[in-house]
Amino acid sequence: MASYAGHFFCMNFIESALKDAQSTLNNFVNNPANVEQIQKAVDTFVSSFKNDGRVFSCGNGGSMCDSLHFAEELTGRYRKDRAPLPATGISEAGHITCIANDFGFEYIFSRFVEAWGRKGDTLLAISTSGNSANVIKAVEVAKSKGMYVVGLLGKDGGKLKSMVDVPLIVDSPITDRIQEVHIKMIHIFIEGIERQIFPENYL
Repeated sequence: MASYAGHFFCMNFIESALKDAQSTLNNFVNNPANVEQIQKAVDTFVSSFKNDGRVFSCGNGGSMCDSLHFAEELTGRYRKDRAPLPATGISEAGHITCIANDFGFEYIFSRFVEAWGRKGDTLLAISTSGNSANVIKAVEVAKSKGMYVVGLLGKDGGKLKSMVDVPLIVDSPITDRIQEVHIKMIHIFIEGIERQIFPENYL
């Protein structure tokens, strides 16, 4: 009986998690402004690539993993082979530990952007709270260098909402639900970029 009760509880938990994820995505999709902002984000990335620029991405924890996912799909491939695109997820261990040790953890992304970012490049800034101090500093440096900034944010958008050029906010109090919609948008970004730069892949 205990085993059956445990199984029943597990099934309820799984179904609840799936329905909650579905509801979060539906709420996001049902706001037409979000679709428009995603298109604006794609156009921003494409503009950088077409003008000999580069794209950088940053975030903490799961958001760093998402930033790396975004970059590797661009330098590698998505669905079909094509030329690589210049994208970097800020994650190199030597850089991060050096900067964190010598300057402070809040500077781990901004120092990289200061070193490598150029006018016309784009930064994808990911923060589920919208208030990550090191992401905020990276955005400040990017803007000072004439870079564009796309923000994947959560909750109410936090401080970053008004700092980035293209804010995309998943209105949910739950971090994992926010991240699930973030990765969906990342895949849409990549497909959108490819459709404009490599249209032959979608004939």
